[in-house]
Amino acid sequence: MLFFCSGQDLSLWREQAKQQAIAASVSPQEIDWLLLEVTDLDSLSLRLETLSARSQISLKYPLNELTQLLLKRTSLRIPIQYLIGQTHWRHYLLNVSESVLIPRPETELIIDLARQATENPSPNLKKGIWVDLGTGSGAIAIGLADLLTNAQIYAVDISSAALAIAQENINRLGFAERIKLLQGSWWTPLEAFKGQISGMIANPPYIPSQIIPTLEPEVAQHEPQIALDGGQDGLEAIRHLVQTAPHYLHSGGVWLIEMMAGQGQEVIELLEQQGDYENMQIICDLAGFDRFVRAYRR
Repeated sequence: MLFFCSGQDLSLWREQAKQQAIAASVSPQEIDWLLLEVTDLDSLSLRLETLSARSQISLKYPLNELTQLLLKRTSLRIPIQYLIGQTHWRHYLLNVSESVLIPRPETELIIDLARQATENPSPNLKKGIWVDLGTGSGAIAIGLADLLTNAQIYAVDISSAALAIAQENINRLGFAERIKLLQGSWWTPLEAFKGQISGMIANPPYIPSQIIPTLEPEVAQHEPQIALDGGQDGLEAIRHLVQTAPHYLHSGGVWLIEMMAGQGQEVIELLEQQGDYENMQIICDLAGFDRFVRAYRR
């Protein structure tokens, strides 16, 4: 169902909303992002500020409901992505809820790193089984399925609520036949595939427990703690993946994770100490922070 308002009314609402956002220390750019998601407007119209010239604009919600969404954003600091239930990641529109992390722009690069891994050193990695451990919204699994058209993708998460969101995204984007969802902790549902897996990708919890309360309220109060909390040093889940992955990856298989900036050298040391990895590499994100580690099973 669509609702309608005049351009003049929406223009006035936009200006007032931006002032409320600024007063609450929320970026006023979020108001335009919200309008792009819930109206038939485009970014050019917003930049040129031509709203008031339009006699009618269609909206997914009436203005009073948009006002309530804004109030939740500014007073409760609920991320706008959760309020509208969707976010953009790579070229996908994904459903999200407070059961899953909001996929970050920096995580998009992990799919490109997987692509590079299949080209060097072994093109045969484009086939076989790839796994996304801790899939959340299903973003990484979807990116893998889109990239590796001849591979079978398994996406694992311990949370049934997260898997429900992932299933929605997988079905809506047409990957239901390519991605199989499994519930469990890390490798637990994949016992049958020991020694057979071509690649493992994970964006595990990596934030030290004591740091979480100091994060912005949008993260600390609303994103799932189980997907954030990496234990005392932030490396609890990563340490587990280092130790267990060699049982599942075949020789030459890819081990690829996202981590917190500054953890790279520690992760490399864990891989070296484990002894079953080679060609280990710390890779920076687009901002220049060490963000990923990629290695290969000997």
